[in-house]
Amino acid sequence: MDNEQLSLPNYTIPEDMRDVVAVTTLDRLYNWGRRSSLWPLTFGLACCAIEMIAAQMARYDMARFGMEVMRPSPRQADMILISGTVTKKMLPAIIRLYNQMPEPKYVVSMGACASGGGPFKEGYNVVAGIDKFLPVDVYIPGCPPTPQALMAGLIKLQQKIDKDSLKKVRWYQKGKEDPNYVPMPILGPDLIDVRRNEEYKKAAAVKEGA
Repeated sequence: MDNEQLSLPNYTIPEDMRDVVAVTTLDRLYNWGRRSSLWPLTFGLACCAIEMIAAQMARYDMARFGMEVMRPSPRQADMILISGTVTKKMLPAIIRLYNQMPEPKYVVSMGACASGGGPFKEGYNVVAGIDKFLPVDVYIPGCPPTPQALMAGLIKLQQKIDKDSLKKVRWYQKGKEDPNYVPMPILGPDLIDVRRNEEYKKAAAVKEGA
């Protein structure tokens, strides 16, 4: 450039972006630590659990992703894999385990039964999707999914964790109660989610008016 020195215009970081730019490196370090040491809960429901076990064996080796330490206690787990058919009798136990897990915690719905009821959706004793009660982070399709599909789903979970920011994650937000707490459903003619009481009342009022 004929010995001319390249000059760049002065750039000022916008006010609403300064916090994001300032914590980018910290976010990456924080997310790298969490994504590389996700400890699943030792919990299987049906045939999907066999594929989950296979994914831990030497042929697939989930240890490569830091997910080999399956914990028998929800107090030490980061992720719960709903691997199989969720019955109405089992659902309260699943919710109890989920509530005992410390934040941050994640839910992975593995297979057609966990995601939507599968071939048993019309059964009187089967929940048509765990997402009706728990916040699901990743869905893995299949009946049952292969170990490769499970690993692909867990990699998707890692990618989701990579996008977290310390400024926005829910477990660092101040509040009077845990916003992620899930109350136990009431087992009557069907499972009643107490969080939807107002919705039930409105539906009952409409039915009575008709």
